[in-house]
Amino acid sequence: MQQQILQQAESRMKKTVEATATKLSHVQTGRATPALLDQVSVTYYGSKSPLSQVGTITTPEPRLLVIQPWDKTLITEIEKAIAHSDLGLSTSNDGNVIRIHIPELTLERRTELTKVVRKLAEEGKVAIRNIRRDANDAVKKADGDTSGGGKSRGRGGDRKRGKASADPVQQLTDTYIDQINDLTEAKESELLET
Repeated sequence: MQQQILQQAESRMKKTVEATATKLSHVQTGRATPALLDQVSVTYYGSKSPLSQVGTITTPEPRLLVIQPWDKTLITEIEKAIAHSDLGLSTSNDGNVIRIHIPELTLERRTELTKVVRKLAEEGKVAIRNIRRDANDAVKKADGDTSGGGKSRGRGGDRKRGKASADPVQQLTDTYIDQINDLTEAKESELLET
């Protein structure tokens, strides 16, 4: 039973780290990356489609994104979608492709973005700690269910077993929080590069 609880907790923690990594990839670092546009959706034949599904996004230069829509009539729709996003990017087009020049970040903006990165990382850590709490509660409940029959144990015995079984959960928690810390450090160093 405990193994199943651990596997479920680990699966949820992995998903949390992946979600945090995705959120961190959307923080603008002054470099062009197609991931910046992952959240942009374009109205295409009456339905919303991710930008990556209506054209090709390339980075021919470190500070330039080029979007080549598969249907040239979408150029104005794509530009509107980018303008309405909270990315703060401006576009230009030549009738065939859309170019987005990524502005260089000021020191003040880099500092603000570092705070955003730390906030996103902390949200990920809180989610992992919540998963740890859920797993520990499930282990305690399972221990309570299994100790119900047979010889009666004192409450102290259950508590000791609950703490002992919490160790693998804590090890998982530490592992995944370390992964979030590594992602955060990498993103911060990327932000502070000039």
